Amino acid sequence: MDALIYTAMSGAETALRGQQVHANNLANLDTGGFRASLALSGSQAVAAGSGVGYDDRHMSQLQANAVSVKAGAMRSTGRDLDVAISGAGFIAVDGPGGEAYSRAGAFNVDADGTLKLNGNTVLGDGGPIVVPINAAIQIGEDGTVSILSPGSATTDMQPIGKIKLVKAEGSELAKNDAGLLVTRNGQPLAVDPTVKLQAGALEGSNVSAVEEMVATMSLNRSFEVQMKMFTTSDTMTQAANKLISGN
Repeated sequence: MDALIYTAMSGAETALRGQQVHANNLANLDTGGFRASLALSGSQAVAAGSGVGYDDRHMSQLQANAVSVKAGAMRSTGRDLDVAISGAGFIAVDGPGGEAYSRAGAFNVDADGTLKLNGNTVLGDGGPIVVPINAAIQIGEDGTVSILSPGSATTDMQPIGKIKLVKAEGSELAKNDAGLLVTRNGQPLAVDPTVKLQAGALEGSNVSAVEEMVATMSLNRSFEVQMKMFTTSDTMTQAANKLISGN
């Protein structure tokens, strides 16, 4: 009975955490560039200890969440500072805890002329990218940022920096407290020249409402099963106590 109680307890905890993950995914259904989280778990045998016996207790073992890197739907905006990544890849930004990555691409320029993404400084090949105020901006598919300053004698766009574009598998990434993607080993990713941008477009969330709802219903049923196991364990314990007491 003891083994059954702990197995049910770990299973219920896993189901509860999974519900939280999928609820967060659904809450970000319309968040541009959002990557869905994947709740992972496995089984772990608990040693029987010294003496005669065998490992009959298996608990659900929580694991770090993975990130889905499948592409989301793209929509055209026509805005010069909007970009979407074509295929795999991420945009590097200076996040709260250091270098982080995002698929969002709605850039803006702050009062100092620094290129920003959701409040975070966009990283370039030589550090932050700073543009003159009121300059016309063009972003190439390789991440090159070019400008045309007001009153310029030429109509040719002048490159001033290149956005750092990287590529990584979902298993290499995790989300930080700010919702940005970071590497699991804490090391920054190298520039990947194969990553391409599409100007004048934005990528939406890659969350599927249908998949998330199905997963939530499945977890609800799993949680109910764990609760029934608790009840069954209690009934078995009461029956065993009666046998021992002789009543």
